[in-house]
Amino acid sequence: MIGSYVAVGDSFTEGVGDPGPDGRFVGWADRFAVLLADRLPEGDFDYDNLAVRGKLLDQIVEDQVPRALELAPDLISFCAGGNDIIRPGTDPDEVAERFERAVVRLTSAVGTVMVTTGFDTRDVPVLRHMRGKIATYNLHVRAIADRYGCPVLDLWSLKTVQDRRAWDLDRLHLSPEGHTRVALRAGQVLGVDIPADPDQPWPPLPPRGTLEARRDNIHWAREYLVPWIARRLRGESSGDHVSAKGHLSPDDIKMRIRAVA
Repeated sequence: MIGSYVAVGDSFTEGVGDPGPDGRFVGWADRFAVLLADRLPEGDFDYDNLAVRGKLLDQIVEDQVPRALELAPDLISFCAGGNDIIRPGTDPDEVAERFERAVVRLTSAVGTVMVTTGFDTRDVPVLRHMRGKIATYNLHVRAIADRYGCPVLDLWSLKTVQDRRAWDLDRLHLSPEGHTRVALRAGQVLGVDIPADPDQPWPPLPPRGTLEARRDNIHWAREYLVPWIARRLRGESSGDHVSAKGHLSPDDIKMRIRAVA
């Protein structure tokens, strides 16, 4: 039984793309925390989400890992390095070496450390040409997990999130349904009873014409791609001036999910 859980990472773990009624994000980690809390008597589960969007691996290690070790939970989910990998010129081998050093710190003090792989970006604009780097990094993450006995939340193999309905309008972050499917997969990884199958096929969609697809791509480039590139050129991060959600009550998470369901 897992009585405490700390989520460490970037925008994926913060929950960007899965907004609650107050504008704060929910996300897969919060939803997964609810699955864990439901197995215990009320009030017997502690959860903290330390993730902040836009953070690089070294920033996560410096800012979040010490706090996670201080909390000393039964479980930590550690998702980091994705923002490093998508930056031009980065070496996935070198990023993996720094990732492993962080895993060594975590596993030496925490009972279970769950690591995550990156998504298959085959159908993601801009990121599809980085698919080889992401795959290389994933292989390192799996090898590190084997060395230190870490369960792996394998996002590459979760084929149902390759459907466009699993993604937010920015095509870089998951939608609420996408986050839900990842939370369910995390439950499967740790042997938790889950209420639905994350691999359940999506209902069929009507076919889209070439003109409609082109119009959507133009709108996406104007609204999301150009600002994203501009932030990179200015050296800005989406996580600048953003604070972690910190300690969260599973009951509050449930109410926020129900409010937008």
